[in-house]
Amino acid sequence: MSKVWRPVSGVLLAAGLLTACAGGGAGGADDASAARGASGSPAVSVENCDGEKVTFETPPGSIVTSNAAGLEILLRLGAGPKVIGTGFPPGKGTLPDDLAGLAAEVPVLGRTVIPKERLLGSGADAYIETFRPARGGHAGPRPEEFRAAGIRVVQLRSTACAAERSGPREDLSAVTEDIERLGTLTGESSRAREIVAGMEETLARVGERVGSVPEEQRPSYFVFDFDAGTKELTAVCGKQVANAVITLAGARNIFRDCDADYKKTGWEDVVAEDPDWIQLAVRNRGSEQADARAFDEAEAFLKSFPATRGLTAVKKERFLRIRSERTTTPGVANAESVEQIARTLYPHKFQDVR
Repeated sequence: MSKVWRPVSGVLLAAGLLTACAGGGAGGADDASAARGASGSPAVSVENCDGEKVTFETPPGSIVTSNAAGLEILLRLGAGPKVIGTGFPPGKGTLPDDLAGLAAEVPVLGRTVIPKERLLGSGADAYIETFRPARGGHAGPRPEEFRAAGIRVVQLRSTACAAERSGPREDLSAVTEDIERLGTLTGESSRAREIVAGMEETLARVGERVGSVPEEQRPSYFVFDFDAGTKELTAVCGKQVANAVITLAGARNIFRDCDADYKKTGWEDVVAEDPDWIQLAVRNRGSEQADARAFDEAEAFLKSFPATRGLTAVKKERFLRIRSERTTTPGVANAESVEQIARTLYPHKFQDVR
C-alpha cells in the first residue's frame, strides 16, 4: 500500500509540548565558543537552527525553560539555581528522586505553553526552547519582543532543527551535543561530559548485543502517539529523536522513511506494515497513577478498534509502556529507553546483564 503523507497542521505536543520542527542538527560543543567579554568575564556564544549566533557577554544567570526536557538537562548539569521558571513542568514520578525535589523548587510559569506576558516579564536573560513554534500555530513572543525584554533564545537543536536536517536520525549525537552546549552555556562543561559519557556507556552496552542484527531480522516498531489523536494518526518519522532510539535498540520504525519529524497518516498505513511491537506513547499526566490509566486506555483502544485489533503486536500483546517524552524529547532518558526497548525485544541477549 502506498503511503500518502499529509503535513501536520497546528500544534503537536510531544512531552506535553509543542511540536513543530522537531529534528536534529549537527553542532554541539563545537558550536559553543568562549571568548572574553568587555567586562573580562567569559562570553558564551551558541548557534541556533538558522545559523544565528546567540552571544552572552557572561554566562546567563536567569534561565527559563519551555518544558521539562530543557529543565531536566539543566538540573542534571547542576544549573538548577539559575532556572527561574518553566513551562510544561515534569509530573510526579517522571524524574529521579534527586532531581524531583530540585524541579519542585522551580516556579511554574505555565502548565503548558508559558503565556507570552509571563515569559517576557520573567526577568530571564535566556530562554531554552525545545521545539520551535509551528508557523501560524502558536502566538508566542516575536524576536523583537524577546530582544526588548532582554531575553536571548537558545534552541535545543536536536528537536528544533528538523527542517535543516537531511536523512533519518540513527544516533543520539545531536542530543549529546545539546547537553554539551548547555553545559558550556552554564559553565558546567565538566558535568556535561560526565553525563554524555554515561549515556555513551549505555549505548555501547546495547550496541554490543543488538548492533549487528541485520536489518531484515529487526522487528518492526510503531510509536502510537495516543494523545495526538486516534482518528488521524501522527507518525513519528525518521528525523525525530525517537527514530534514533528505535534504531539503536535494534528495531525498525515503520515510519522511518517519511522525510520529516512528524506527519499525519492513516490507520491503513499501520495495518499495511503490521508492526511486531507497539509503543504506547502517552504523555505526562502529572502522576504515575494517571500515566498508568492512560497506558490502559491506549491499550484498550488498540484491542477494540476494528482496524487494529488484528495486528500482530496487538494479538500477541507486544506493548511497551514508555512515555512519549522519553523517546521524543532530548535527554538522558533517550539512552535509557534504548536499553529498555532492546531488553524487551531481545531478552536472551541481556541474560548476562542485570
